[in-house]
Amino acid sequence: MEKKIRCAIYDRVSHELQVEKGHSLEAQKELLTQYAISQGYEIVGYYEDEGISARKKMGDRKELLRLLEDVKKDKIDIILVTKLDRWFRSVKDYHNTQAILDNHNCSWRTILEDYDSSTADGQLKINIMLSVSQNEADRTSERIKTVFDYKKRHKKAISGSVPFGYMIDDEKNVIKNPDQSEIVEAAFKKYLSTFNKWGTLDYLRDIYGDDAPTENQLLAMFEHPAYIGTLFGIEGFCEPYINAEQREKIMAVKSQRKRVMTGTVYLFSSMIVCPWCGKKWSGLSNKYHRQDGGITIHPAYRCSKYYYTGKGRHPHPSLSERKIEDYLRANLFRLIREQIYDIEQEEKDKPRQRKNRIKSIQLEMQRLNFLFQKGRIGMDYYDENYTALEEEAKALQEESKVVQIQQLRKMIDIGESNWLGMYDALDRQHKKAFWKGIIKEIYIDKEKRITKVIFL
Repeated sequence: MEKKIRCAIYDRVSHELQVEKGHSLEAQKELLTQYAISQGYEIVGYYEDEGISARKKMGDRKELLRLLEDVKKDKIDIILVTKLDRWFRSVKDYHNTQAILDNHNCSWRTILEDYDSSTADGQLKINIMLSVSQNEADRTSERIKTVFDYKKRHKKAISGSVPFGYMIDDEKNVIKNPDQSEIVEAAFKKYLSTFNKWGTLDYLRDIYGDDAPTENQLLAMFEHPAYIGTLFGIEGFCEPYINAEQREKIMAVKSQRKRVMTGTVYLFSSMIVCPWCGKKWSGLSNKYHRQDGGITIHPAYRCSKYYYTGKGRHPHPSLSERKIEDYLRANLFRLIREQIYDIEQEEKDKPRQRKNRIKSIQLEMQRLNFLFQKGRIGMDYYDENYTALEEEAKALQEESKVVQIQQLRKMIDIGESNWLGMYDALDRQHKKAFWKGIIKEIYIDKEKRITKVIFL
């Protein structure tokens, strides 16, 4: 009995083609299946990449990678695709793939075009048409990019997707969604008063029910720059919900926070820096049995690296939360003044260096503009280098710590008079929010003495 040719069916369609031309995986699959049956092939597998452009990197085309793995296992004799552009538009990726197929005696064929990799003439035709197709794709990509750049410059929406709390109006402007704006404002107000994202989510669900944001939408609020009015890297693109200072506070708290899976509220978790390994200490509950049979819990902290690995890489002491709190209560404003002094001394030598670098960046940006206008550099090179210079200049301008000094002085002005009375009136959750809102790191020595406090 003659052995049947083992056939794999590969089909791919991008989102754009599905929308614009009505192409679908099902339509391709049906055509390919009918062809395989008519040729007497044995279909050994279907491989379908949906919503994937042929210009995507190989690593993004999961089904193509799975197909090649089966080729390497010698399970396939021939691969069927509808058209060449469903298969590849990149000459480089094609040749890399073809090398794998050649090593395992596997060929491929298009059923709606006259391409057959099993002949020399067929391979020559494939190389020519792939080069044409890749050039066309590159030019299309440039046209799309130009359109997107135009939309961004005029602050118009590029796609129909916007973060929770926003919508796109008839003129393609990104505006606040009147049905969700109150919810977003309530979310930020609650979170900035507690820095408890799960408590904020429960709060919103209690008030707004099904209209409340999902967990992912809420987490996106605390990270997405749209909420300070920035989209696609352009400031003032849309109306903000919070200011830059509030977002910096949120991001600073987020970067130092670890979720503690207990019912105890730890005031200084992920703030204390281990003097041995530099990792952040986490909270633990020291339990003491009272004579009346009850249990008293005293929060404390110890190195999380030592605790979770259990390898005893360094001593493993714990530090009482009460000692940290008492020290900060007694020395808070002295520590703030010390940090202000340190920042001022550090800033004295920086302005001239920063100013000179910003000036040289501006000259380089002017040079890039000249070269681009003269056609001496391409759009991709221009965009990549111009954007990098813009980001560096922005970082240098923001590097100045004048704003931080102002905030630290404001803390002194607001709180020094009667801050202890206000602090003692807070519950533990709000005490935690207070410390998280002003302290970044607490340094201790190997004798468990506090040596330095870094404020946000």
